[in-house]
Amino acid sequence: MKQLLLIILMALCLSSCKSKKKYTASKTSTKIINVTTTNKPTKEANAIVKYAKSFNGTRYKYGGTTKRGMDCSGLIYTSFKQHEIDLPRTTSDLKSAGDWIDLKEVNVGDLVFFATKKNSRKVNHVGIVTEVRTGNVEFIHASSSKGVMVSSLAERYWYFAFVQARRVL
Repeated sequence: MKQLLLIILMALCLSSCKSKKKYTASKTSTKIINVTTTNKPTKEANAIVKYAKSFNGTRYKYGGTTKRGMDCSGLIYTSFKQHEIDLPRTTSDLKSAGDWIDLKEVNVGDLVFFATKKNSRKVNHVGIVTEVRTGNVEFIHASSSKGVMVSSLAERYWYFAFVQARRVL
């Protein structure tokens, strides 16, 4: 009888050790981005963004620049080229084009750069700012998993991957 009681007591102790709560990080964050831009976007910037949005839903294709498939720098290259603005074709060349600007000063048409590889701050992704509101900056880009889409810097993933913004207009 003592052995049975001892086994039951041990089983209760062991099962109670497994009752840890699991916490998962949310996909989005409530991070507030302090944007101070008061300038209205130019007609040219709005036209570039409108053209870039016409690719929304286009599948990802490394090196692509058409509706059949495109990558992140291909979206930037094609959108600006449509408006007779020549920019470099690759993200590594784009990261030094134009002028560096503080995130607080971004406006529609500016480029935002990200480091998406784990434990790296090397820029490997780019997007075009589509909308700026207090506490939020939205941008269009070509995601390797979901194709061309609009995302927000308020999302935890993009907030922590952000590296720099540049003005090319």
